[in-house]
Amino acid sequence: MRELTEIRMDLDQVDREIVALFEKRMGLAAQVAEYKIAKGMPVLDRSREDMVLQSRMSMLEDGRFAPGVRELFECLMALSRREQERLVKEAEQC
Repeated sequence: MRELTEIRMDLDQVDREIVALFEKRMGLAAQVAEYKIAKGMPVLDRSREDMVLQSRMSMLEDGRFAPGVRELFECLMALSRREQERLVKEAEQC
């Protein structure tokens, strides 16, 4: 059995990777916002979000984690929408 400190060090590394990927995802969300602003599109695209959720759930190898993955991506998409809405509001003020 591994020591708790060793497991926690691995968790810290995974968390660093998650944070880096989150920043990358939010940067991509900003690019989506720029496109939507230019094309006059709404921020929310419910059909796209439904498709993303289905796709991410299908990526799971262990179905026990399905509720957590759904919740994770619902949260990520909500944060992305919030960032896009902020950018849209900024563009409207210019």
